Amino acid sequence: MKSGFISAFSYLCSMEIKENESQIKTYHIETYGCQMNVNDSGIVSRVLSDKGLKAVDDAKDADVILLNTCSIRENAEQKIKHRISELNAQKRKGKVAVVGILGCMAERMKDELVSNYGVDIVAGVDSYRNIGDMVMKVWEDESFVVDTDFKPSEMYEQILPQQMKGSGVTAFVSIMRGCDNFCSYCVVPYTRGRERSRNADSIVAECRSLFAEGYKEVTLLGQNVNSYCFEKDGTKIDFADLMLQVAQISPLLRVRFATSHPKDISEKLIGVIASQSNICKAIHLPLQSGSNVVLQRMNRKYTREAYLEKVKLIRDAMPSCSITTDIIVGFCGETEEDFLMTLDMMERVNYDYAFMFQYSERPDTLAQKKFEDDVPANVKNERLSRLIEVQRQLSLASNRRDVGKQYEVLVEGYSHKSAKQMYGRTSQNKVVVFDGDQTAVGSYVTCKIEGCTSATLTGKQL
Repeated sequence: MKSGFISAFSYLCSMEIKENESQIKTYHIETYGCQMNVNDSGIVSRVLSDKGLKAVDDAKDADVILLNTCSIRENAEQKIKHRISELNAQKRKGKVAVVGILGCMAERMKDELVSNYGVDIVAGVDSYRNIGDMVMKVWEDESFVVDTDFKPSEMYEQILPQQMKGSGVTAFVSIMRGCDNFCSYCVVPYTRGRERSRNADSIVAECRSLFAEGYKEVTLLGQNVNSYCFEKDGTKIDFADLMLQVAQISPLLRVRFATSHPKDISEKLIGVIASQSNICKAIHLPLQSGSNVVLQRMNRKYTREAYLEKVKLIRDAMPSCSITTDIIVGFCGETEEDFLMTLDMMERVNYDYAFMFQYSERPDTLAQKKFEDDVPANVKNERLSRLIEVQRQLSLASNRRDVGKQYEVLVEGYSHKSAKQMYGRTSQNKVVVFDGDQTAVGSYVTCKIEGCTSATLTGKQL
């Protein structure tokens, strides 16, 4: 059998194939990257459990280790390669039997993963339905299996994903797969395929089932959720329609979504969010750059002016709505003037939070083929540091404005710092820590905000 495998930021699982001591006993999944990957790991876990396998939590006990990977940034791939080396060492000692790579890295590096890294299973994002058969084939034939074919019809609609380790309060629901935007820096259209939307009825049914199981919040997931469109009986259901259907399951079920593309945020969608109290007042709206020249080079399909118009629509309809974003610094050709335009946009929008990254060139993207990665590493570092400091000040100011106000908080668990404190989130997706060790996880409480840092609110339960 080949040697093998896998990765770092973890969601783990292990499984037992019943009585036969000669067979595979346990499996373990580790998930890297975005919430979409977390959801996909849930699909894999469900498929394996339906095959009679049982998930376990400790990777040290696993015969089979599966890494669900991300290729969006180079450092993510480096972590996974390092993890593969660790697992190869364990495999040589007989501590691991089967190793597999799932997801974007599997799509992008399938030949290299087998020939250079000795991986047993290479499974693309459309092949998870067959993952149990792949595991058994590797075990029985002492060979490797590769399946990275795109299957445009595969939506996993009949598979209810297992919610990976978490609070048991919040759940993720995939509503679409793939992407049609082809941002010049991004590998997603090449690793996940073109955009396709799930049947709306199956999405609503999954959300209803999760609520019946005790989940109090669902996050609808897609690379670009607001371009969701499904046609049923000659009637088109867009993302606003879908959001409304999910929100109407129960007023006790909170609804979130990620991620939006600014070009597709509509007045209809904003109106639906504003009209439903249980649709969270928090919108993630990736900017990436504040320079029109850089946005055009990124193929983002909007200008800074158009972006600000969308922000105004949101603020006018929902003054209390939080807006968060993604920023890439040091993209090809970015000048100091371009970067200053990004800083200007940060202050104009007044983001509550931002995910900020240095640009790292990804193979086979349009940017890699067409543009030179010409911003020096030290300049990228310096600009990122400035950006982080500006956002830290904006986040602190945003949280300070909440002091003295009252918010409904959905309790998710105990604080990491004290067993006498609980934590939860507001509709605006802000974390609140408060005294309340007897408060039930999954309950709604009202908290008065008494203090804050740039990352967290502290409150008193009323």
